[in-house]
Amino acid sequence: MSPSESEAAFLARYDPADYARPAVAVDLVLMGLSAGRPALLLLRRDRHPHAGRHALPGGFVGIDEALEDAAARVLREKAGGVPAHLEQLYTFGAVERDPRMRIVTVAYLALLAEAAFAEALERASTLSLGTVALPRRGVADEAEAAAPVTVLSPTGEALRLAFDHAEIVALAMRRLRGKLDYSEVGFRLLPELFTLRQLQDVHEAILGTPLNKPAFRRRMLDRGWLEPTGRFETGTSYRPAELYRFRPTSPSQGD
Repeated sequence: MSPSESEAAFLARYDPADYARPAVAVDLVLMGLSAGRPALLLLRRDRHPHAGRHALPGGFVGIDEALEDAAARVLREKAGGVPAHLEQLYTFGAVERDPRMRIVTVAYLALLAEAAFAEALERASTLSLGTVALPRRGVADEAEAAAPVTVLSPTGEALRLAFDHAEIVALAMRRLRGKLDYSEVGFRLLPELFTLRQLQDVHEAILGTPLNKPAFRRRMLDRGWLEPTGRFETGTSYRPAELYRFRPTSPSQGD
């Protein structure tokens, strides 16, 4: 570059074809709860590569499309646009992760409350249910943190996931477990109004272990996250429980 050359002149003669450009995609980990377990919404691939395997809903990012816009578009096109909490999870860029060509994917965690999860499964006929079987959580160590997860079909068979999607799901579960105790992610799997029992069910499902009821409730209430509504659940055959709503304690809550 000449010292006297302007940026406009440099850009005018710049040729992007001088450099190989990988394709960029987004993949969504559409997660909710089903029968007390973490569950995913998956697509069965009907073409090569990995035809017949299940995959996370995803798509290529347009040349003039922001990553967040691409993730929202995939949610809209492949899950019917149900409301979901979207947060960027991780970028997966292993050279051989896709046999077609060099593709880098940005994974997003999309958390759905129970009603939205059921709505997406009903609305999008191409989606199927997969439940996540977690190793029981014990003493935290590196081996356990890196333990793989198994995704099961509704009939209990282990599903073979396409590409590196099993790795993406495993990281999503580790992220959820890691953030559950200090962020709002657990509340994203609940309706706006919920009982303490429902909140504990979410934590137990993500952690894969039962929790002490009095200690859990005391901890949640002491943190100031829960706002009592004075309303109670209806349609129960037992004493109705009070309904709460999530109350962020700071603008950065959930980061």
